[in-house]
Amino acid sequence: MILRRSAILAAVLLLLAASCSDTPRYYTVEGFAQGGTWHLICGLPKGIRPQQVKAAADSLLLEIDRSVSGYNKGSILSRINAGEEVALDRHFISNFEQSREVWELSHGAFDPSAAPLFDLWGFGFTGEETVSDMAVDSILAFVGMDHFRLEERGGETFLVKDDPRCKLNFNAIAQGYSCDCIAAALERLGCKDYLVEVGREIVCKGRSARGGKWRIALEKPVEGADELNPEIKETLEITDCGIVTSGNYRKFYEKDGKKYAHTIDPSTGRPVTHNLLSATVILSDRASHTGHLAARADAYATWMMVIGGEAARSAADTLAGVNLILIGE
Repeated sequence: MILRRSAILAAVLLLLAASCSDTPRYYTVEGFAQGGTWHLICGLPKGIRPQQVKAAADSLLLEIDRSVSGYNKGSILSRINAGEEVALDRHFISNFEQSREVWELSHGAFDPSAAPLFDLWGFGFTGEETVSDMAVDSILAFVGMDHFRLEERGGETFLVKDDPRCKLNFNAIAQGYSCDCIAAALERLGCKDYLVEVGREIVCKGRSARGGKWRIALEKPVEGADELNPEIKETLEITDCGIVTSGNYRKFYEKDGKKYAHTIDPSTGRPVTHNLLSATVILSDRASHTGHLAARADAYATWMMVIGGEAARSAADTLAGVNLILIGE
C-alpha cells in the first residue's frame, strides 16, 4: 500500500445520467487499495458493465502495489531497496522515468531518492530514528536520482545504483500514476467521460452526469484536520486534467516543542520551515504529458511544497498547462 497526504476530495455527487439510447449511463465504482480507498464515476458505453470496470481497476492497483509500494515488503521497490537485483516491470519503469524527469526539471526539489531522509525523519517506510547533523549529512552523500540508471540485459530492464545505500520512495507520484493507469483502462473500454480518484489524487475527463464539468471540493488546510470530516474551502469546476494537493497541515509531528513537517527538502536533508500549508496543482491535457496528468500533478505538487510560496509561483509559470493554488498560514 502507498500512504499519501493529498487534500483533494472527489465530488462523488451524482450516479446516473438520463437513459437516452445515445447517452452513456453513469456509474460509481469504488474499492480499497494502497492503504485507502479509490472511487471513480464514469459514463459507460453500451455493453460495458460496472463489474468489468471494477475488475480492471482492482487488477491494475494490485499490479502497482506489487511493483512500487514501499509498504509491500515483496514489491519490486522493497526488494531493490533491500539490495536485491530484480527485473523491473512497466509500472516501476514509468514511475522511475517520470520521477527522473521531474527531478531534473525541479533541480532536485522533487527527489524520490531522498527515501533514506524520509526514513530518518520518521516519514518513510521505517520508524523514526535519532536525527543528528552527522546523520543527515552522511545520507545527503548518496541522495540524487543521478545515482541510479536503467540497464537492459537479456531482454529485461534492471535498476543499477552506484551506492548500495541508495533507496527510492515513489509515494509522491505513485497514486497519481495509479489514477492515470485506471483512466487509460477506461479509455480502452470506450469511456470518454470519467473521474478517477485514488487516495484523493484525481484525473477527470469529459462531462459529469450533470452534463457540465466535474465538481471537485478543495479542502481547507486546517492543522490536525479530521480526514473524515474536512472543512471545504471552495468547489472547483474542471475537466480534462489531473488535480493533486500536497500539504503539511495533516502529516507532521512535534518533538521538544518544535513542529516537523513531512515535506523534506532534499537540498538540506531537513523538513521545510516555510509557512506554505498546501499546494494544489491542476495540470490540463493541453500539457505535453497526456496520459500522465495525475502523476505529473502529483510530483509537481510535492515540488511546490518543497520550494514554497514565491518560488512555487515562479516555477509554475514555466510549466505548460499548470494552474497552481497555494494556501499559506
